[in-house]
Amino acid sequence: MADAKSIYPRGEAMRMAVRWLSEMHHCDLETIEEACRRYDLTPCEEEFMLKRFLSADHRKVVKGKAE
Repeated sequence: MADAKSIYPRGEAMRMAVRWLSEMHHCDLETIEEACRRYDLTPCEEEFMLKRFLSADHRKVVKGKAE
C-alpha cells in the first residue's frame, strides 16, 4: 500500500529497487536491505523482496529455523 508521504507514484519505488538490485549482479540480505532503505519500501514490500530474491537455503538461516 502506497504511503501518502511517498515521493514516488504507487509501485515505482519497488520497480526502482528491483532495477537497482539487478544492476548489483547479486542478491544477498545486505543488498536487499540496502535497496529497501534507498527506496523507502514498506515492510510488506521488504518481505516480498526477501522471499522473492533470497535462495531457499539462505531464507532458512535468516529465519533461524530449518524447514
